[in-house]
This record gives sequence, structure tokens and C-alpha cells, in this order.
Amino acid sequence: MVKIVEMAVESGAPVLIENMENSIDAVIQPVYSRAIIKRGKSKYIKMGDKELNLSPTFQLFLHTKLSNPHYPPEIQAECTLINFTVTEAGLEDQLLSLVVKKERPDLAAQKEELIQQQNGFKIKLKELESGLLFKLANAQGDILEDIELIENLEYSKKLSTEIQEKVAIAIETEININLASEFYRPAASRGALVFFLLNELYKIHSFYRFSLDSFVIVVNRAIDIVADRMNPKKKNVDEEGEEVAEKAEGEEAAAAEGEEAAAEEAEEGAEDEEEAGEMTPRTLAKRVDALTESITY
Repeated sequence: MVKIVEMAVESGAPVLIENMENSIDAVIQPVYSRAIIKRGKSKYIKMGDKELNLSPTFQLFLHTKLSNPHYPPEIQAECTLINFTVTEAGLEDQLLSLVVKKERPDLAAQKEELIQQQNGFKIKLKELESGLLFKLANAQGDILEDIELIENLEYSKKLSTEIQEKVAIAIETEININLASEFYRPAASRGALVFFLLNELYKIHSFYRFSLDSFVIVVNRAIDIVADRMNPKKKNVDEEGEEVAEKAEGEEAAAAEGEEAAAEEAEEGAEDEEEAGEMTPRTLAKRVDALTESITY
């Protein structure tokens, strides 16, 4: 490992050291502590008994799988720590976005469009500000007599007011989208809870280890199962209607029973169509409960 680091320091190639424990090899201490020796325009690092010419493109990455590593304070001060550990709240938000994208793609698309609009508004306002400052800085003579500059100021003010109005509308729309998405929060919360419970099973046996990617696949499958189960089954209704019509050609009693069955099927079809369209609070609650149960089991 030492030879690889030495070659990378001089050549400028990045180095990644994976699966580190709580202790770090003292040989690379001059590297992560940035013990740089300057001689003229050149920079050197001393590793052991060697002085290595430091390339400006060299980078060192230290990686550990420990959830709560205990490194000395000097290492934490000299290195930039980035924590990629998944938290329950973060996973819950991630699963909520996934559930909404599958269940209400219209809301997901609208939210993505709003984010793009907000970014566009910020860029436009920044461009207006930079343009005004540039023209004011380069204006010659009395700026009150510069008609072009005054017209540009008026146009910028008008455009800025329009953007602020659009931003206010976008914020209100985003609040409504978030409120609609919150109805699916119980399903996402249950999914995050199940993952962290599964994540603790390794304490029983090392065989019980689950990756987040595989769990997301399971959640996707659970959402698809609920969607297939609760979508309207028009084909089955048509087939049952044909059977009822054939029975109606027989005895009158059978015809009466067929009419009653057809009426019940029509009511079920109406309920299914209601679920396929704009869902009522009761239907939405049933669907969220079904999603929660499907993700759990």
C-alpha cells in the first residue's frame, strides 16, 4: 500500500483506501496531515526516509464501513468527514418520494416541474442583478439622462415583480403538493421502520444482511401488487355480465337472480371506477392501509 501511495503522490492519481478500522497507519500520517515542505515553487511530502514531489492533482480518500468510528480529534480536524449513513428520517423521505411517484405520477411530475421553474427564476434574477450592476458601473455622465439605462431599469423592475408573483404561486402550489403527498407518509414510515429492523438482524447471524437497493426493489414490488389488486377489473365484469345474460334466457327465477347479480357487479364497477379516478378520502385511506400492509408483509 505504501508504494502505491508514493507513486500516486508523484503522479497525481487519486487513492482510495477502503474498509478502514478505527486506527490509521502512521505511514500515511504526513499525507492526511498535509505535512508539506515548500522549496521554491515545488512542494514535497516526506514519507519515511523519502521526500516525494507532491502533484497538485493528488487526492486521498479514506473509507470505512463502521457506523460510528472513533478517530482521534486531530484526524477529524485534518480530514473532511462525509457521512453517507442512511438515517430513518432520510429513508422515510426517500420512500415517500418513491410511493408518490408510483401512486401519483402527476404530483411527482408537477413537483419536478416546480423545482425546475424555481431554479430558472433564481438564475433569471441573478442575471438581471448582474446586468444592472454592470450597466450602472459602466454608465458615463449623468445616469438620469441615460434614457436607455432608465428604460432597462424599468424593464428589469417589471420582470422582477412578475417573477416574484410567479414564485409566490409556485410556493403555494408546492405546499398543496406536499400536503397531498403527506397522505402516503404512513406507508413510507412503515417501510423505513421495516428496513431498520431488518438491518439489525445481522446481530443474530451474519447471514441476515440486506442492502438498501434490494429493499427498494421489494417496496416497488409491494406497490405494484396493491395497484394491480385495487385497479378496476373491467374484463372480469364484462365476462360475468355475459354469463348473467345467458342465464336470463332460462327460467324467470334465474333471470331475477341474474339481474340482482348484475346490479351488484355494476355497483362494484362504479366503486372501482371511483378508485381509478379522483380518490375520496375513504378510498385513499384504504389504499394507504393496503400499501402499508403490503410493504410490511
